[in-house]
Amino acid sequence: MNLEENLERHARAIREFAPVFVTEPKTAGDVASLLRTLGEIHDQRERAGALASELETEIARGNHESFTFACAIWKSPWMWCGGDTYVSDLITCAGGRNVLGDQTRYPSIAVDDVLARKPDVVFLPDEPYVFSENDAEVLRARGTHVIGPFPGHLFTWHGVRTLEGLRWLRELRIEN
Repeated sequence: MNLEENLERHARAIREFAPVFVTEPKTAGDVASLLRTLGEIHDQRERAGALASELETEIARGNHESFTFACAIWKSPWMWCGGDTYVSDLITCAGGRNVLGDQTRYPSIAVDDVLARKPDVVFLPDEPYVFSENDAEVLRARGTHVIGPFPGHLFTWHGVRTLEGLRWLRELRIEN
């Protein structure tokens, strides 16, 4: 289970019939460690180790491109990924700098206030909130470079998708 996504009452209910393992990765590096731990738990050390090593190599690769970003996660009210989130760290690994890096968790901040920080790009994933093309067009009409909506699992589902998300980010050409 994921600490941020699941309720304690669900863990207690599951614990009645199965072991519960709770995770809370905050960085892409945490995910590499988590993969190894899950490999131990499920007797898949070799495969998990290979995936973790592949992820560590991708993280170490860094990115020569540099861009600023904001990543929305909700609307009504608008909420964004602060600097201490997994999503922020993932994008940072690909060369980004979060314009809301001074914020914690998922602050509710008006769009105008976020755009005043002049991000090079605003990401609109399709989860946890399902942003629409109309949402993207509203931001584009304000002169903002928007990527989205796009498959949010690339940013929000840790595990092997961390590797997919990093590779997807590196394929983008974000101009600043």
